[in-house]
Amino acid sequence: IVAGGEPLFFLDYFATGKLDVEEAAAVVRGIAEGCRRSGCGLIGGETAEMPSMYAPGDYDLAGFSVGAVHKDRVLPKNVAAGNVLLGLPSSGIHSNGFSLVRKLVEKANLDYESACPWDMNAGTIGDSLLTPTKLYVKCCLPLLQKEMLTGLAHITGGGLLENLPRSLPSNVSAEITGHPPLPNVFSWMKQVSGLDDHEMLRTFNCGIGMVLIVKKDVVDEAKALLRGAGEDVIYDLGILTERQGSEGEQVEMKSVLA
Repeated sequence: IVAGGEPLFFLDYFATGKLDVEEAAAVVRGIAEGCRRSGCGLIGGETAEMPSMYAPGDYDLAGFSVGAVHKDRVLPKNVAAGNVLLGLPSSGIHSNGFSLVRKLVEKANLDYESACPWDMNAGTIGDSLLTPTKLYVKCCLPLLQKEMLTGLAHITGGGLLENLPRSLPSNVSAEITGHPPLPNVFSWMKQVSGLDDHEMLRTFNCGIGMVLIVKKDVVDEAKALLRGAGEDVIYDLGILTERQGSEGEQVEMKSVLA
């Protein structure tokens, strides 16, 4: 989707030492639901049993999606100073930073069955951490179809500081002036870890799951389309400016994580 393409189909790979049919079926149901939410077909996959490779109860899961986009509409395209950055919220930690998360849970003398310290309604820490990753396909497609986006950045491993520059040419920088307050889960991680803002922003998504780059004159229309697709919260994240030289960070934080 960040290249401007529309997903067509998905294939999965499930490997384990000894197949537990119910467990594998539950995994495939989850994949099928993700495909449904993204408007693409789950057309097949592979299941492998390798007793000498996996400990009892362990399994390995992988997959890939194929999409299509016209060559002249591949993103990023015509990204320039003056473009506006819109942020869409994440649903939680998503799938990144878990090496550190595990250490922090251990450091706090907690486990995954402990009551969740950042959300009383979440049940256990494990329940909260397993909140499914938000998918952004259906909310972004209307903007892609109207050719309103100059770029997209999915905020995964490396956070905002490392993912946004992938969609920026070398002659522009991003000024982040409207980063939202940290969701509770990230506030807890920041407190327990002692990480500063910079390290938080290059480790976690910090509440921003997708960044849309749009021209200034279509911001209102873009927001209307996003709201029509079910996105009630849209952050005015910042703006692109001309970059002076090639040294230093390409993403400049003008606001403090609160």
